[in-house]
Amino acid sequence: MDLIQVLEQRKTAVINQAANTLMRAQLPHYGQVSMEQNKEKLQSLYDHMVQCIKDRNLETMIKYAEEMASERFGAGFDLYEVQKEFNVLEEALWFQIIRDCGPSQLARALGIISTVHGVGKDTLARKYVSLASKTKSPSLDLQVLFKGTDDLYIRNRSC
Repeated sequence: MDLIQVLEQRKTAVINQAANTLMRAQLPHYGQVSMEQNKEKLQSLYDHMVQCIKDRNLETMIKYAEEMASERFGAGFDLYEVQKEFNVLEEALWFQIIRDCGPSQLARALGIISTVHGVGKDTLARKYVSLASKTKSPSLDLQVLFKGTDDLYIRNRSC
């Protein structure tokens, strides 16, 4: 099978496998909702990824990842939780692709999937950083890390 056939025919299996893995990860926000709600999130990500591949245009993933970041950031999700959603979907896809694509198509198929997911995760992370930098965060008090180091400096002047 070629990549598009795998994506179309194995969608349910991929979503189910990814949702099961996501639930086992015991992430704060994904664990608070039903399996069906997590499947809906994964299905939306999957559909945007497939559309990118069919159109041969990453813009769909870029826009979706930015929207996803804004929505999940606003809902209090940590970045690692949302990155995990990408990771479990990619892992489930790899499993199906390795199983169903012919050897001559395997490297190309995995490269395409990795590229689309990589762009999505990169866009997501950049948007999260942008949103977080606009939020007032408490500054870290690093003084406690260095408490008692004056005496250490005196004993080890060669440092």
